[in-house]
Amino acid sequence: MKVIATNISKPTTIVWNGKEEQTGIYKYPVNEPIFLGKSDVEKDTVIDRKHHGGVNKACYLFSADNYEYWKNLYPNLDWNWGMFGENITVEGLNESTLRIGNIYKVGECKVQITQPREPCYKLGIRFGTQKVLKEFIEHQSPGTYIKVLKEGNVKTGDSFELVEESDNSLTIQQFYNLLYAKVKDKKIIKTAISNSTLPEYKKEKLKKYL
Repeated sequence: MKVIATNISKPTTIVWNGKEEQTGIYKYPVNEPIFLGKSDVEKDTVIDRKHHGGVNKACYLFSADNYEYWKNLYPNLDWNWGMFGENITVEGLNESTLRIGNIYKVGECKVQITQPREPCYKLGIRFGTQKVLKEFIEHQSPGTYIKVLKEGNVKTGDSFELVEESDNSLTIQQFYNLLYAKVKDKKIIKTAISNSTLPEYKKEKLKKYL
């Protein structure tokens, strides 16, 4: 996996349900390295700290490989890296094989794969339609959040080098599909519950389906 772009944002005012609020989803690529801290990316904007940022969501990765698919669906948007609110656009990121708990070295950092991104209305605002949320869920390529085990700079051109593969087989895509499935696979639920990287509150929500 290779870093194609590093992206940050400034606070942007939007209107939702008749009220003004701010968001950090309008990411744009920068030429300089970005610093990955324990709870967020330095100089980036994180408004909704309940759902973004923090130890398990310090930085968001999205696959460059999926951009062509979305450009075909929304050809009239002003396209650039960071369109999905990701801090790092990654070539070769494949959610179907990416295990939750994997540890990588990238740039000066050591990071761990933690959980998929669950889309909210702010993605719909950036795309100009809330229908993109359903399309995003159905496409099954949500990108991933990471935990920063060792802080440092990451720049365009850096590669993700696998340091330790999780001994739990749960992938980002499997867990993402599990979250939205009407009928949930009990075998995958058990795999998710036994994954030491997933937050306990997410495991508790899954236990009721066993």
